[in-house]
Amino acid sequence: MTQRRALSPVGRETLHDRVYSELRRSLIHGMFDPGEMLRIQDLAETLQTSTMPVREALGRLVSEQALEALPNRSVRVPLINREKLDDLARARCLIEGELTALALPRITADDLDMLKDLTRECDAAFTDNAPDKAHRTSELNHAFHFSIYRAAGSPVLIPVVESLWLQSGPYVRAAAQIHDQLRDMSGTHHHWALIEALELGAKARAVKALTEDITRSFNLVRGRLPADDPAEEKRAYG
Repeated sequence: MTQRRALSPVGRETLHDRVYSELRRSLIHGMFDPGEMLRIQDLAETLQTSTMPVREALGRLVSEQALEALPNRSVRVPLINREKLDDLARARCLIEGELTALALPRITADDLDMLKDLTRECDAAFTDNAPDKAHRTSELNHAFHFSIYRAAGSPVLIPVVESLWLQSGPYVRAAAQIHDQLRDMSGTHHHWALIEALELGAKARAVKALTEDITRSFNLVRGRLPADDPAEEKRAYG
C-alpha cells in the first residue's frame, strides 16, 4: 500500500508531453511550410495517437506564438512577413549574442572539440543529397548553438532562446531552401569563424560571427520578400 501511494499515474501526461515535444521539435527544425494548415486528425494518424493530445499540443504551441489559430478554429504555421522577420532577427541577435559572450570564458578545450566535430558533421550533411538532409543539418545546427548557450550557465535565458527558435521555424525552412538554390557560401562558414573566435577568447569577434550567422538566414528570406505591398509580402511564402 505504501508503495502504491508513492506512485502517480504518468501515462496520460507522458503521452501528451511526447506529442507536444515532437511537434515542437518539428517546428524548430522547419519541418512545416509557412502557412501550412495543421489538421488534428492528420497529425494524430501520423503520430499514432488519439486527437486529444494533439489538440492540447497545438493549443500550447499557439500560446507560444509558434502557430496561429484562425477564426474557423483551424491552426496553421505562421506566414512570413517582414515585421516578424525583423523582430525575430533583432531579438535573437541580442539574446544569443549575450549568451555567447557569457559562454566564452566557460568554454573548455573539450567543448571546442565537440563544436568542431558538429561543424564537420554539418559540412558533410550539407554536401549529402539524402532525403533527410534539411532535418539533419538543422539538428546539427541546433546542437552547435545550444552547446555554446548552455555553457553560458543562464537558466533564465535558455528558455527565451528556445522560444525564439520555435518562432523562427518557418524562416529557417525558407532560408534553407534559398541557400540550396544559391550555394554562394558554405552553410558552416560562420560556425568556423565563431569557433576560431572562441579559441582566441575574442568576445567581440565571437559575437560578430554569431550575429552574422543569424542574420545570414534572415537576410536570405528578406531578399525574397516584395518590398512595397504588405499584403503581397505576407503571401510571399504562404
